[in-house]
Amino acid sequence: MKKLMLLLALISQGATLFAQKSPNADLEKYVINDSVLIKTPKGHTLSAVVVRRRDVAGPQPAALLFFIYSDTKRSLTEAKYAADHGYVGVVADVRGKRLSPEEVVPYEHDAEDVYWVIDWISKQSWSNGKVGMYGGSYSGFAQWAGLKYKVHPALKTIVPYVSAIPGMGLPMENNVFINVNYGWAFYVSNNKYLDTATYSNQQRWRNLNESWYQSGAAYNKIDSVDHAPNKWLQRWLKHPGFDKYWQAMIPYGKEFEKINIPVLAFDGYYDDGQTSGLYYLRQLAKYNPRADYYLILGPYDHFGTQRGGEPVLRGYQVDSVAIINTKAITFEWFDYIMKQGKKPGIIKDRVNYEVMGANRWDHAPSLDKMHQSMLRLYLSNVKKDDQFRLSPQKPITPAYLEQEVDFADRTTSNNYAYPFPIIQKDIYSNGFTFISDSLKQPLIVNGAFLGQITAAINKKDFDYSIVLYEVMPNGEYFELTYFLGRASYSRDISNRKLLQPGKITTLPFSNTKVVSRQLRKGSRLLVIINVNKNNFCQVNYGTGKDVSLENINNAKTPLKVKWYNSSYIDVPVSK
Repeated sequence: MKKLMLLLALISQGATLFAQKSPNADLEKYVINDSVLIKTPKGHTLSAVVVRRRDVAGPQPAALLFFIYSDTKRSLTEAKYAADHGYVGVVADVRGKRLSPEEVVPYEHDAEDVYWVIDWISKQSWSNGKVGMYGGSYSGFAQWAGLKYKVHPALKTIVPYVSAIPGMGLPMENNVFINVNYGWAFYVSNNKYLDTATYSNQQRWRNLNESWYQSGAAYNKIDSVDHAPNKWLQRWLKHPGFDKYWQAMIPYGKEFEKINIPVLAFDGYYDDGQTSGLYYLRQLAKYNPRADYYLILGPYDHFGTQRGGEPVLRGYQVDSVAIINTKAITFEWFDYIMKQGKKPGIIKDRVNYEVMGANRWDHAPSLDKMHQSMLRLYLSNVKKDDQFRLSPQKPITPAYLEQEVDFADRTTSNNYAYPFPIIQKDIYSNGFTFISDSLKQPLIVNGAFLGQITAAINKKDFDYSIVLYEVMPNGEYFELTYFLGRASYSRDISNRKLLQPGKITTLPFSNTKVVSRQLRKGSRLLVIINVNKNNFCQVNYGTGKDVSLENINNAKTPLKVKWYNSSYIDVPVSK
């Protein structure tokens, strides 16, 4: 017994000693500086963490993560991962975060600051003059922002995941301000690190959504309902269009022409901000046709893309082949670009995407070449059981379906388009539902659907949604994708053009999400179109004023919409 007790004591003591030595073990393995201060030419200060391996002699390339989610422990983990994979790991904080003495200002300074962080790295004795950037969401945005004015000669590649575009994907979607991002400003700007307690108080945000909706208050008064001023929301609300304020944050128009470094982007079919991430690539291809870019796209959401997917996504059993390791591929790519290593095996062409339901990866030279043809389907007024026919034939006789929405009535809501869960046994809508004939053979929906809505309203504006489903042979509904938009910005997201009451208007829509899904024989396509009125986003009362200034006093007259049967969607398909 004494021997056993002695053995247990030694084991316990050893465990304690091991725990105590862990930090020292890190110091034996790495050169760690977690308090770096970087000065820009204009006198601004940013902080960073830098980690190198002690057993590596001579200069190395650097892997840079630039982010707003300041957390020293996480920064060290990221930087050590880079060091273990042959790079100097650098994690830099947004100006105003962590050790920076300045004010936190989301988005506005990153185009300038990223460049100078790269410049600082390139001048260090441990740098071989090569820098690669990586990271997701805000960090994805920051990589593109850093290319706005000029590409630093030391920057050899960027690897953005689910890249955000302020003013386009958040805090609004197609010019409609959405509440899901409301608490984010507090999360990143309440202190030098993260206000996790506030942000994770989901009950507060749910209550706020409902309290604001029931109050009928204007959207710019939502922080009054919350009893906590949200200065960043108030600043953003002054820019309802994608104007020069937002354009100053990212490469815009011809500024893409000068981007000649290789780009590897990751995104997901169910990433809420996917249109932002792909906007960068589309603009790059438009303004620089010879650009060297690649995309990996699969059945992932915003966070899943950054990891490489998960076996079950919102109730959908993901194909096994779709599960990847985003960070491992990132560093393989760095080796390929900066060390003449092998290109990651998953990259066979510019666009590399997993076909849901087929359990395979396909490849295409561009987003537009993912599909073989467009299947045009009209939103007819012909009854099909308790729905309407989604018809491949253009209607001969003009007709319409009429919808009335009372914005003063807060006992009801219109439009629930979000794909959660992805597969549903039943769907409910107080909009109009259109269903196609059954497929006579399998078909792949491959790309981003688009179309044109023809409508007339009794007001000057309205918000609407279009949801696209596969009705599977077993009768369940698989949500493929959806569109949410504002009619007055349908032709130009930067400039608003109000509708004329009573006049028939065509509303093109194209800023939609890419999806790839194998449809089986016997499946049908289903479309739901609806006015948008709920507690998840702005309520557009249709007066023509700034929507954020409208309130329930502007709801005296219900909205009346005539949805014309010449409206159609174009679904990208392959066989």
